[in-house]
Amino acid sequence: MIVLTEGFDAAGRPAGGFRFVGRARELELLLAVARHPPATAFVEGEAGIGKSRLVREATLALADGGRCVLTGFCHPLREPLPYGPVVDALQKAGPWLPPGGLPPAAAPLAALLPGLADRLPPARDGQPAGRLHLVQAVRAFLAALGPTVLVVEDLHWVDDATRDLLLLLARDLPEQLCLVLTYRAEDLPPDTPVLGAAHRLPPGTGGTVLRLAPLAEADVRELAATALGDRATEDLVDSLYRRSEGLPLVAEEDLITLREHPPAAGPGEDAARLREADVPRGLREAVTERLVRLSAPAEAVVAAAAVLAVPSTEEVLHQVARLDPEEAAEAIEEVLRASILRETDGGRYAFRHVLAQQVAYRRLPGPTRRRLHATAAEVLQAQAPPPLVQIAHHVLALGDRQAWLRRTEEAADLALAVGDAGTAAALLGQLLQQPDLDPPTRSRAALRLAPIAAHGVDFTADAQALRAILDDPRLPPATRGEIRLGLGMLLLNRASDRTGFEQLALAVDELGDTPGKAVPAMVALALDESADATQAERWMARAEHAVRGCADAELVARVRASRLTLMAQAADPAVWAALAELPRQEGDTMVLRQTARALYNVGDCAFDLGEDRRAAALIEESLALGRATGYAILVLNAGIDLLRRDALAGHWDGLAERFAALAAAHPDTSVVRVEQAVFLGTRALAQGRTGPAAEHFARAADQSVGQLALSIAARAAAGTAAAELARADPQAAWTTARQALAEVRRARAWQKACGLLPAAVAAALACGDRAAAEALADEAELGIRGRTAPGSTAELHAVRGLLLEDPDPAAAASEYAAARRVWEDIGRPYHAARAAEAQARALGAVPDRTGAEEAAAALARAAEILTALDATADLARIRRLEQSLGVGQVARAGRRGYGDRLSPREEEVADLLATGATNQEIADTLVLSPRTVEHHVASVLKKLGTTRKAVAESRQR
Repeated sequence: MIVLTEGFDAAGRPAGGFRFVGRARELELLLAVARHPPATAFVEGEAGIGKSRLVREATLALADGGRCVLTGFCHPLREPLPYGPVVDALQKAGPWLPPGGLPPAAAPLAALLPGLADRLPPARDGQPAGRLHLVQAVRAFLAALGPTVLVVEDLHWVDDATRDLLLLLARDLPEQLCLVLTYRAEDLPPDTPVLGAAHRLPPGTGGTVLRLAPLAEADVRELAATALGDRATEDLVDSLYRRSEGLPLVAEEDLITLREHPPAAGPGEDAARLREADVPRGLREAVTERLVRLSAPAEAVVAAAAVLAVPSTEEVLHQVARLDPEEAAEAIEEVLRASILRETDGGRYAFRHVLAQQVAYRRLPGPTRRRLHATAAEVLQAQAPPPLVQIAHHVLALGDRQAWLRRTEEAADLALAVGDAGTAAALLGQLLQQPDLDPPTRSRAALRLAPIAAHGVDFTADAQALRAILDDPRLPPATRGEIRLGLGMLLLNRASDRTGFEQLALAVDELGDTPGKAVPAMVALALDESADATQAERWMARAEHAVRGCADAELVARVRASRLTLMAQAADPAVWAALAELPRQEGDTMVLRQTARALYNVGDCAFDLGEDRRAAALIEESLALGRATGYAILVLNAGIDLLRRDALAGHWDGLAERFAALAAAHPDTSVVRVEQAVFLGTRALAQGRTGPAAEHFARAADQSVGQLALSIAARAAAGTAAAELARADPQAAWTTARQALAEVRRARAWQKACGLLPAAVAAALACGDRAAAEALADEAELGIRGRTAPGSTAELHAVRGLLLEDPDPAAAASEYAAARRVWEDIGRPYHAARAAEAQARALGAVPDRTGAEEAAAALARAAEILTALDATADLARIRRLEQSLGVGQVARAGRRGYGDRLSPREEEVADLLATGATNQEIADTLVLSPRTVEHHVASVLKKLGTTRKAVAESRQR
């Protein structure tokens, strides 16, 4: 368990010893969630409402049950340390580490956990500790601890990087981990979720949101009775409740003050004392009354602690308070006894609550505050290393803006140097908010902030952050161009948003005086598939000219990778030999990233072209290289492509769940949702569920609007047209296909039409427009001439078969057979099965029936594939074709006969019911009347003794 909390004494007891009241229901819910991981619980409430106490009560109970308990803190002033709050917590995990050691994935934590370095796997030389590496390391570390609860308290003070870490962890929790987050909603940035992005519980994950309300009067009465005994009169409780308004912190502060006074001489005196105190809510008065009773040295310690504002050591306190060590030690003991300060686990001293610190600070006269801030800055500057964030805070309090600017920039540089992007972003943002910041400093801050803003986990927030930087009219053009380049790349890589190309074109103009910096924009513009080929080559040539003689190896590698991508998009066969020349072992990480990018891009294009085996090998290689170099976006995209590979290769079992898991883990990545929808639509159509299929393909089409890859939109349109044909709406199918074909023509990329050509020709023929279908086939054939695109070749064979079925079925069968052979060679069994079905259909139309034996073999081959894929509608169609051709029964597993056993037709109906098909979809698939289907459905349910929703389970038994 990781607890990032505050408000308890050194022994772990609630400060002040007050009874835990009024939260029984919340405690029960929190414990229920924590004991059934994986789960995430959010605890929300205002300052002083009792979030820390609730968490503490839960963690004590959980620790007694054998769970690991760790503690860490979030602070408003935090020195640079990557993922500081979590790292503080993990440092204390030694007793719970498994004796067999931690998994290799935890290795990146070695540099952040020096106290545990000897028990962590050694990090590989040069291994980057990037965001995803550290997320994986933290996840592996926590998973190794066994039953664990990670409690992060005061998340409103968390830095961006730690918040991103927690968001990614929440999206992929270890099986035995419960994540508990506490925060003040009113102190979060406006319109910002607590984790910085919308969090949806992943499948199989539990969770709850606890919003703590003030205590009831009965709870305050119980609290007072345990603290004061018989002194807790009704009059006193009434005054206590009115002053606190049910806020536990205020009530407890009043009770501490009352306990320090002797019992009242007369009835009602305690209540009168409370009523005479001023607002706000009694807290200021309760703290002040204890402060005025302190000795002068103790008061000096409190003043020093109030100015320092962070947990501080005894040495720092005595130096800032200007006391000798012995005098300071006695004073610290006095303020501890007065429950003003508390001792933390790390031997530092801090206020029990931030509100108490604010009361003590505001009580100080201005000259005293300034003197103490100056002393604090002097004392902290002498430390090694100096805490730059705290020093900047103190010099700003002194009114020295120039010193604050210098210190803040130094602190941001230090944060970047140690990899603490969250602290760096906060400091740089503070600098950019200064209206009179000099141009050089503004440029430096903006350029440092831009790459940080572009690498969060929430695309929308990242894009907004970059646009906010660009909105500053005081940025020089060259600075604006560099930041705009980052925004354009973010839009393209993270959201496949075509408006990114507009940003890149503007960036090239703004970077006119530094063409080398504009090269990434040039190569991206060259890879715009929707652009004219001449324009793409022009951008590519500009980029190659800009890096001629360039000493920047990464930039040269970027241009080379882009040239290879352009070759792959054009189906240039020379690309395969060129790939072999890419460096795979070079030490420069950024050069290797460009190699990984080239391998991935060419592999992705190869799937579109039908070079599936080559594509899979390239994607696997790029994935390994991407992981080794910390190339997070490539690792994600490669994972998506490998799911697409399995869909094409017929590995459908469990694929829907894998798509769902990846989509849940990356809700802002549109490409995974498009690929998921295309697969689900394909499977639904194969099972005769035309309604859901149409919905899936429509969703894919909607999400592919503006996508970078032409093939994505083409596949979505092809699926939509196929679903519309299956629903007997050829006109809609032809309209859909024509609209998508316009983009293919404009880009002159017939090799990447990906299923659109057969769907379009089938739709045109179904509409009676044979001339358009023939012209389309001729145009596509001309478009792929001279290109190496096996997928397009197979589709062209299929299209020629469609056009020949009526005039020359034997020739059509030959074309279909050629398509089948190409699909088999590519490795796409579902496509091959559909081609075999078409081949058998054409053979059945040959007048002399000479192809009956060949037709039977083709149908048997198709049936075997479709049975393995559970493509029930396609299989039913093959059975009908077999019967009409009289070529023998297609073999299948299952019970046969009548009586209480399913008939062959009922087997077909049961198969379709198991996929979730409606009666109308079953009727369309089996060419039956709805009334007949109703009869069969009723018979199936009766014989199986089940319900419609449970048919699938019955069929598996």
